[in-house]
Amino acid sequence: MTTPIVARFLSAGFFNHRIRRIAWLAGVDLRPGWPRAGEHLASWGLEGPSARRAAKVAARTGAPILYFEDAWLRSLHPGRGGEPTHGLLIDRQAPHFDASRPSDLETLLATHPFDDGDLLARTRAAMAEWRSPGVTKYAATRADLTPPDPGYVLVIDQTRGDASITHGGATETTFREMLMLAREDHPNTPVLIKTHPETEQGHRAGHYTEADATHGATLETRPLSPAVLLAGASAVYTVSSQMGLEAILHGHRPQTFGQPAWSGWGLDDARQPVTRRQRTLTRTQLFAATAVLYPKWYDPHRDRLCDPLDVIRILEARARAWREDHLGWTAQGFRLWKRRPVQRFLSGKVRFTDRPGPRHMIWGAGNDVGQGSPLDHPRVTPAVTRVEDGFLRSRGLGAELVPPLSLVLDSQGIYYDPSRRSDLEDAVIRAAALPPEALARARDLRAQIIALGLTKYNLDGATDALPDRPFILVPGQVSDDASIRLGTDQTPDNKSLLRRVRANNPGAVIVYKPHPDVEAGLRDGAIQANDADIVAHQSDPLALTTRASAVWTLTSGLGFEALLRDVPVTTLGAPFYAGWGLTTDLGRIPARRKAARPSLDALTQAVLIDYPRYFDPVTGTPCPPEAAIHRLAHGPWPSPGPANRALSKAQGALANYAWIWRKYM
Repeated sequence: MTTPIVARFLSAGFFNHRIRRIAWLAGVDLRPGWPRAGEHLASWGLEGPSARRAAKVAARTGAPILYFEDAWLRSLHPGRGGEPTHGLLIDRQAPHFDASRPSDLETLLATHPFDDGDLLARTRAAMAEWRSPGVTKYAATRADLTPPDPGYVLVIDQTRGDASITHGGATETTFREMLMLAREDHPNTPVLIKTHPETEQGHRAGHYTEADATHGATLETRPLSPAVLLAGASAVYTVSSQMGLEAILHGHRPQTFGQPAWSGWGLDDARQPVTRRQRTLTRTQLFAATAVLYPKWYDPHRDRLCDPLDVIRILEARARAWREDHLGWTAQGFRLWKRRPVQRFLSGKVRFTDRPGPRHMIWGAGNDVGQGSPLDHPRVTPAVTRVEDGFLRSRGLGAELVPPLSLVLDSQGIYYDPSRRSDLEDAVIRAAALPPEALARARDLRAQIIALGLTKYNLDGATDALPDRPFILVPGQVSDDASIRLGTDQTPDNKSLLRRVRANNPGAVIVYKPHPDVEAGLRDGAIQANDADIVAHQSDPLALTTRASAVWTLTSGLGFEALLRDVPVTTLGAPFYAGWGLTTDLGRIPARRKAARPSLDALTQAVLIDYPRYFDPVTGTPCPPEAAIHRLAHGPWPSPGPANRALSKAQGALANYAWIWRKYM
C-alpha cells in the first residue's frame, strides 16, 4: 500500500467511522486539526459552515482541498438519519456538481480512452443490476404501491438550496421554467411531478407543491422507485437531479436544465450546455467513469473497497428487508431460543404473540405451537407467512441452536410442502423464463459455493475410507422431518429408503450417511442400516457427495447440494428441487411443476438468490448471498455462546416432554 495522503478536517462530521474507513482504504488519512506542510484539507462539498471554513483555511495556508461527497448509491434513507454511506466521491479538483471548473469526474469523462474490455464488462454488469426496482440513492422505496398510469411526462423536483442547483447554473426560477416548458413541449400529455425523498419525509422543502398540480399535472409524493417511474415516463425533465442520470441508465434522453456532471456528453438534451464538454459518449462509457472509476465503493461485510455491483447487491438486500419488514410482523410458534435471532434478522420489527396481526408469521408448516397446527387455531389469520431456515444456513446445526444467516419467508406455503404452491415454485418458474445471460449471477454463485466447499451447515468431519469403485450415497434424515411427513407417501422413513435403494440397485455399493442431528443425539432417526454396505458415521457430507456416482434420497437438502455439483440425484419423495426435469423422480411430484423446465442455473437463481433472505451476524445487517458465502467460508463467525450450548444439550433430556420443548425451546 502506498503512503496515504493526510487530509486535515475542521468538521465533526469527518469523525464518522465509515467515512474515515472508506477514505483510509482509498489512500486518504483523515485527521482533525490544522494542515501542516504537504497535507490536504478535507471539505464536504461546497456549502455549509464546514465547507466555508475549509475554504478559508485553504486560502490562508495554501493547502489543497479534497472534496468529499456521498456516492450515487448511499443507503436506505437520507444521511441525516445517521445511516452510514456505502461509498464516497473524493475529488482533487472540484465537487462533481460544480460546473464552473472541471472535476476529476469531468476529466475522466473527457479524456479516458474506455478501451479496457474488463472495465466495460464490469460496467455493463453493474448497469444491468442497477436497473432493478430496488436500487437507487435512497433505496427505501415501496413495491406495493400502484404506479401511475404510463404515458406521462416526468418532471423531477429537488430540495431547495441543493448545491447542485446553485453550482450547476440554475436557480429556483429554473424549476418554474422547466415545468412550463414540459407542458408546452407535451400539451396533450399528463405531467407527473416527482418530489424528493427528503421532501416526502418532511426534512427539506422542494420547489413544487400541490399548487403546481394544475393543468393536467399531478404531484407524486409516494416513495416509488425511480425505476418504476421511469418505466412509465414518455419524457423526463430535470435540473440536476441524480434521477436524470438514472433516466439515462433506463434508456431515456432527459431534458436537462442545469449542468450536472453527467450532462453534455451526447446522452441528454442539455438546455445549458457546458462548452468544455464536447465529447460524445455511449451509456456504457458514461457509467464506466461515473459509477466504476470515480466512486470509492465500500463493502462492509468484507471491510474493503469493491465494485459498484457489490454495493448494488448489498443495497438491494437491505431494500428488500426494509420493504418486507417496515410495517412489522406478529409471530407465533417460534421457540424461545429462536426469537432473538429472528427479531434481529427481521429488522427488529417482530412481536411474538398468540394474537395474530394483519402481517402474521409462523415457523415452518405450523406444527411447533402447542398440539397441532397453529393454522387450526381459531385466532390465526389465513393470510400467514411461513418462515424456515434457508439453504445456506450456518456453521453448525440448528439443533445445536446455532442461529441462521438465511431464512425464507413464504406467503403461499413452504418449500418442503408439495401439497400447495409455494413462493419458491413461483420463483423457479420466473427464473426458468430468463435468458441465459440473465443467469450469470447464479452461475457465479454456484461456482463460488463449489470452489469454497460450502453446504447448508458447513460441518467439519473426517471421511472414512470409501470404496474405490462407484457408490450410491443415501443421506439419512431425522424421523420427524416435516419434508418427509409432507413430501413422501410410499417411503416414509430411512429404513424404507435404504430397502428401496437396495431393491432398485441390487449390485451397487451403498453408503449410508446418518443425519448429523441424529448422530449428535439431538433428533430421532437412528436405524440399523442393514441394506447399506458402509455407514459413514461422523463423515464430511460434502466429501461423500463429491465422490458419489449418484445420490438417492427422500427429500434431503443434500440432494440439492449434489445437483449443484452435477451429481445425478434420484428422489423418492417430492423435495423442492424435484419435478423440474433435473432429477430422476420416483415419488409423487406435483403436476404443476411440469409447466417449467429450468436449467440448473435457473434453479440456483430461484433457490439461492430470489427466495431466501440473508443476514450477516457480524455487521448485524441484511446482506446478499455473496456476502453470506464469504462469511461462511472465511468468518469470523460468532459463537452461539454457553447458554445456547447448554440448551442444545438439554434438548435430548426434554425429548420425553415434547410439549414443553415445542412450546418453549
